[in-house]
Amino acid sequence: MHNADIRQRLDRMIRDRGSDYASLSRIIGRNPAYIQQFIKRGVPRRLSELDRKRLAQHFGIPESQLGAPESAPARPPAESLLPSSISYPSPQSALAIPFLDVGASAGDGTDPDSEKHTAALLFEPRYARTLASANPTALSAITVTGDSMFPTLSDGDQIIVDTADSARLRDGIYVIRVDGALLVKRLSLHPATRRLSIRSDNSSYPSYDNVDPADVEIIGRVRWVGRTLT
Repeated sequence: MHNADIRQRLDRMIRDRGSDYASLSRIIGRNPAYIQQFIKRGVPRRLSELDRKRLAQHFGIPESQLGAPESAPARPPAESLLPSSISYPSPQSALAIPFLDVGASAGDGTDPDSEKHTAALLFEPRYARTLASANPTALSAITVTGDSMFPTLSDGDQIIVDTADSARLRDGIYVIRVDGALLVKRLSLHPATRRLSIRSDNSSYPSYDNVDPADVEIIGRVRWVGRTLT
């Protein structure tokens, strides 16, 4: 099957389901523009095996309709590949870290029109507590947009923010709000002047020194990052 046929078929299924590119991209763990770029621009040229599998499961179709070989051998269940000596938590016992429907911009800033919970990341409770400075319920997950923090953070990365860790400011990466826009930046506090430096890891973007802390709202400290490898 040609890649153009796959893109047309996928586009038709999205329309028939009344869905949209961004929602489908998030369902398979990609940045919101991923499916649109694949269908409209042919980037990437072909779906990865994992993306193809997730899309086929979502639409309830054989993977072959999205380009998988007809004779592809069946894979063993993922559970059979896990070490038998490890006890894995069930979803019922996992700690759900709420995913906010807003991006923290590693770029020019995101205006959070609505900050509502749309999903959750499930973590083993003991591990989640290692990410929290206080109660793990203060942890929230959001998606990074933009590339001003590259290579530390990339567009589409999922980050966990400890919203309880905002008062004891120290060098690190934080989500902040400036003039109503959410940003993810590297902060440092001058020990003598108590003024802030706000920096981007990507040298193509500006950084700011000698900032009055009163002009910046600290949302929380970034404690974890996850991304999809392509």
